[in-house]
Amino acid sequence: MSLKERVEHALKVEIAPALLLDGAGIEVLEVEGGIASVRLSGVCAGCPATIMTVLTSLEDELRKKVPEVEILEAVP
Repeated sequence: MSLKERVEHALKVEIAPALLLDGAGIEVLEVEGGIASVRLSGVCAGCPATIMTVLTSLEDELRKKVPEVEILEAVP
């Protein structure tokens, strides 16, 4: 499994399935140099405060599951 696939699996299956239930989505765009770039969609996409809250909590959990990732960043 590639690093990007591991990040996708961790985020969608292990860390944030509840995010999907709330009508929000997360798409992993790229994983390079310790940075995972994601795009949030749905309910979370339009609110900067929500994006930061979601990313902060997801980032901590993602580091535990995929230690190669140091930063989780939202891309519009």
